[in-house]
Amino acid sequence: MKFFSFWRSLASFRVRIALNLKNVPAEVIFVDIDANAHREADYRKVNPQMALPALVEDDGTTLFQSLAILEYLDEKYPSPPLLPTDPNGRARVRALALMVACEGHPLLTPRVRRYLDHELNLRDTQQAAWRRHWIVETLAALEGHLADNKDTGKFCHGDRPTLADICMVGHVTVALTHQVNLSTYPNVKRVFETAMALPEFARAHPLQQADTPEAMRPKA
Repeated sequence: MKFFSFWRSLASFRVRIALNLKNVPAEVIFVDIDANAHREADYRKVNPQMALPALVEDDGTTLFQSLAILEYLDEKYPSPPLLPTDPNGRARVRALALMVACEGHPLLTPRVRRYLDHELNLRDTQQAAWRRHWIVETLAALEGHLADNKDTGKFCHGDRPTLADICMVGHVTVALTHQVNLSTYPNVKRVFETAMALPEFARAHPLQQADTPEAMRPKA
C-alpha cells in the first residue's frame, strides 16, 4: 500500500491517524505541495484532481478524498471501528466530520489561498481575517453540537475516537497555529486534548512527519 502525503495537509493528517489506529502499514510517498509536486505529471496520474492524499492498494486500486479513504479503511480493517454501530450514532459522527471536512476545511486550502492572493489580490491582513473567520465559525458550530449532548463522551461521540475526532483535531490544530483562544470552546478543547494524548493521533501530527521542515519541528 502506498500513501501519498504532505506534512501540512490536513486531509493527509486524517488518513495518517486512521492508519495508525488500524495499525495498517503503508509506504509513505511525500508530495511537496509547496514545490507544486502535486501538479506534476507523475502525481497527476495518481490523482487527476491533483489533491492530497491518495492511497494506492497493492493491486493498483487508487483511493482519493480523505473521508472516502477513512470509510474504506474502516470497512476493510474493522477493528477498532471508526463509526458507532447504531444508525443515529453513525449519522451524527458523519455529520460532525463533514462539518469540518466539507465546509470548514475547503475554505482554508492552498488553492483557495492562492486564488485570494493571485486573483483577488487580497492583502495579507485580509487573507488572515478570511481564515480566522472560517476557523472560528467551524469551532463554534462544533462546540454547539458537542455541548450538552448526551452522546458526547470523552470524544466527540462516546468514549472512543471516531471519524469526527479524526477530522476535528486537524481543524483545531489550524486554529492553534492562528492563535485562536480555545477557552470559548471548552468541549472542543477537551476532546482535542484527549485525542491528541493518544499516540496514534500524536504521531500523525503535521509537525511530527519525516517531511516536516526542520525549522518547523518542535524544539526538544
